[in-house]
Parts: sequence; C-alpha cells; structure tokens
Amino acid sequence: MEGYDKNISGRSHVHQAEHNVKVWNRRNLEISGVKEVDSFDSEEFLLQTSMGYLVIRGENLQMKNLNVDEGEVAIKGRVYEMTYLDENHGEKAKGLFSKLFK
Repeated sequence: MEGYDKNISGRSHVHQAEHNVKVWNRRNLEISGVKEVDSFDSEEFLLQTSMGYLVIRGENLQMKNLNVDEGEVAIKGRVYEMTYLDENHGEKAKGLFSKLFK
C-alpha cells in the first residue's frame, strides 16, 4: 500500500495509500485506504485507515464487501456519525479502546 519515491531533491519519501470515503444517501459507504477492520457490529465499525482510525456509527450496519488486497470496504445501513481518531485525540481513542476491550 505504501511506496517509496524520490522527489526533485533526490530525497526519498513514503507515499500513503489514498484514502477516500464515498457516501450515498447515508445508507451506503465505500471506503478506500483501509489497512485493517479492527471491530464491527450493527452499530459501530472501527477501521484503521492510511489517514488514522475511522469510527462509523449508525443503525443496522453491515459489511457489504471487504477487499483486503485493495484496502476497500463497503458498508450499508443508516449512518449517523463518522469520526477520525488521531494523535490529537489520544484521550478519546483510549476511551474507545477501553470500551472495546472490557
């Protein structure tokens, strides 16, 4: 998913996998750049993406498609919230993980 490339100055840098989220009528999602599906149920998905952890909350959520090789996930159901967790929200992420692993 990640590749190395040299810029004009000759220095190497790492490319992150492209991450996109497409939403249709709050009922269908297609997400690219997914590294791992950490957990999911009918009300919440926790996805590790190339841009940080993504939490999707809703009702009657179901995984329609999972393509691990391409890093793509499709979800259907009623979407209420999408939130990214990163280093700036460390406390929020810790709280979420502690709930998951009780």
